Amino acid sequence: MDPAAKIQRRIEKIKRELAELGDMRPGSLSVQKRSWGGRYYQLSYTHQGRGHTQYVPRQQLQEIRSQVANYRKFRRLTQEWVALSLQLSALNTPHNILP
Repeated sequence: MDPAAKIQRRIEKIKRELAELGDMRPGSLSVQKRSWGGRYYQLSYTHQGRGHTQYVPRQQLQEIRSQVANYRKFRRLTQEWVALSLQLSALNTPHNILP
């Protein structure tokens, strides 16, 4: 199979996967311990250059885990898309042109 066609097929698959993603949010979940022995969940993330932390109620834990996983998948897929686009551009660019 033509390398350019193979790359283009993968890009189209990535676009479909991105369209299927649900709600997302950046960050990571962690368990925090209180001085008196209690535990709670916290979401930490950076957005627009600023760090944020949020308390996560137990009843929202699964939803937020899913959103964080969707964001990680979004990042992975978009990074792969960019890499494939660069490869596709290199295949379609005449070799006598300097980058």
